[in-house]
Amino acid sequence: MTNRRTFLRSAIGTALGAGLYAASGSNIADADETPAPGGKSGKLNLTFRPYLLTLRHAFGVAGVTRTTTQSVQVEIEYEGVVGYGEASMPPYLSESTESVLAFLARVDLSQFSNPFEIDDILTYVDGICENNAAAKASIDIALHDLVGKLIGQPWWKIWGLNKEKTPSTFYTIGIDAPDVVREKTKEALKFDILKVKLGRDKKSDREMIEAVRDVTDKPIAIDANQGWKDKVYALEMVEWLYERGIILIEQPMKKTKLDDIAWITERSPLPVIADESLQRLTDIPRLKGAFSGINIKLMKCTGMREAWKMLNLARALDMKVMVGCMTESSCAISAAAQLSPMVDWADLDGNLLVSNDIFDGVKTAPNGKLILSDKPGLGLTKLDAPINRLDTLL
Repeated sequence: MTNRRTFLRSAIGTALGAGLYAASGSNIADADETPAPGGKSGKLNLTFRPYLLTLRHAFGVAGVTRTTTQSVQVEIEYEGVVGYGEASMPPYLSESTESVLAFLARVDLSQFSNPFEIDDILTYVDGICENNAAAKASIDIALHDLVGKLIGQPWWKIWGLNKEKTPSTFYTIGIDAPDVVREKTKEALKFDILKVKLGRDKKSDREMIEAVRDVTDKPIAIDANQGWKDKVYALEMVEWLYERGIILIEQPMKKTKLDDIAWITERSPLPVIADESLQRLTDIPRLKGAFSGINIKLMKCTGMREAWKMLNLARALDMKVMVGCMTESSCAISAAAQLSPMVDWADLDGNLLVSNDIFDGVKTAPNGKLILSDKPGLGLTKLDAPINRLDTLL
């Protein structure tokens, strides 16, 4: 009898090779007619546990400073193969360890016997209730890791991407006192592109940039995290930043002020990228014209399935694309990195900002270039002991 997993790899691998999900073409689930060992169909088994990510430095944005990030680690097992997933919950996402655990407790994957029914499974998960995007993303990521392992291919290859085209990730410097910012900048000098958080007030914002420029003239991306209140002031800041080597501006004003943001974008010498204004696929059409591009984050859009659709829609609308992250372990970062050969910018340093990463996955070269693994799925190995990822740059 043909071995079940070998059969699945050969039958399904070709079907997914063009980067399509089951719902977008032939029903690839029909190819799975070989019984599991012992004559029984396999089942998807979900387990999960909380995990607190500890930051290497206090991390300040326009509205808050924190030293930890709550997360939940997820596993989906099928016939002895395990896929890993993760939910990361910074405070502003309105999710918590408790809400994620409560959502995951409602998920019944045992009703599915074929993990390749990705679209059906994730449609079921998405329909359990509204919101809970990070919780849903943890299932999506684990399922993609599992299916890639069963096929025997990484997702960048399943999607038909060229791993040599990965960009360099930004390295983020949070809001802090000028002397601390200088020290953080010195630590980050190996990276090609820095990202600086702004959005508190004019004095603080300019001191942040001046402190970084005291150390380096490398390109900088700016994230105002909705912090600028007035469109005229925001445009004034954009023009001041443009003169100091900044390459883009992310979310200059509150997410609801699309008319003001469109006014800024029309006049800005720099691309203006949507972050908080964007969550899911259906948000993109209304952002066309208000922003130059979008920042896709798995924790906001429910995971890899929707992120792939968002990327393709944004390209069809001639919008720039960034793939970003929260503070995450190498599990979720490796998931987002599968998209990176197709984007304009990558902001995937979340795992580099924590001191207790529990996965080995996507690698980061000393200059920040993302190096995707040839291992199947997301290319993940679960570690025996947590590590400081920044210490392991190639």
